[in-house]
Amino acid sequence: MGKRPVELARALDSIKAQVDVVVDVVIVGNGWDPAETFPGEKTLHLPENLGIPAGRNAGASQVTGDYLFFLDDDAHLDSPDALSSLVAQMESHSIRGLIQPRVVPDGAGTVPRRWIPRLRIGDPIESSPATTLWEGAVLIRRELFESIGGWPSNFFYAHEGIELVWQVYNEGFIAWYAADVTVRHPVINPARHREFYRLNARNRVWLAKRNLPFPISIFYVLVWLLISLLRIRSIGSLLSWLGGFFNGVFSSAGKGRKLSWRAVFALGRAGRFPII
Repeated sequence: MGKRPVELARALDSIKAQVDVVVDVVIVGNGWDPAETFPGEKTLHLPENLGIPAGRNAGASQVTGDYLFFLDDDAHLDSPDALSSLVAQMESHSIRGLIQPRVVPDGAGTVPRRWIPRLRIGDPIESSPATTLWEGAVLIRRELFESIGGWPSNFFYAHEGIELVWQVYNEGFIAWYAADVTVRHPVINPARHREFYRLNARNRVWLAKRNLPFPISIFYVLVWLLISLLRIRSIGSLLSWLGGFFNGVFSSAGKGRKLSWRAVFALGRAGRFPII
């Protein structure tokens, strides 16, 4: 919430430096007022921290254009032609509804698996269909975004990108990993967030409840329950995850849209059936 002014300024500069595109930029302050730090820029002050997905949705309503590009405050585009390259890919491949660029470590560290949006990681410099999403830098067609209904606002944090990608396929498009366009981001452990394990688990269940048809929804939840029981080593973290899991089971996930079987098999052809 406004704790990274230097990084945010760099992100903003990387957007404003883009060539061959016209950009309309808004800085969203989720629980803080960015106008105080960035006078003269278009800003949106959300008095309460509504969570990352809701903040992105609020920002999208404040800008114009045929495409929406979301960029986290601690990420920045690597070259001044990054956006024009992504838009050119959209224009030449009408089936692509969403594109995630390749993420390169900003500083020390190796590329985490979660930055590469496919089940079989392979070589990170190879482009491919995407079946998950690293949400820190995303280009999407505005009309598609609005048809989907935007990011799932009630998720607050964790897995909102998976739902967005699933719904891209549900609309008859595909998501794409563009390894030839890069964005930089520091390698940070997502478990640093106090609520990481709880929200991770709750939103896994909500993903299934909101998006997946029966019986895939049951398989998805059970697979991730087993994976998490095997993966999490800390008792405290496991208890937090289980608390979130049961919260997801017994709480309302909000209104979603079930994937058609056509979308389910399209995800499978892209490399990842929605059971894992």
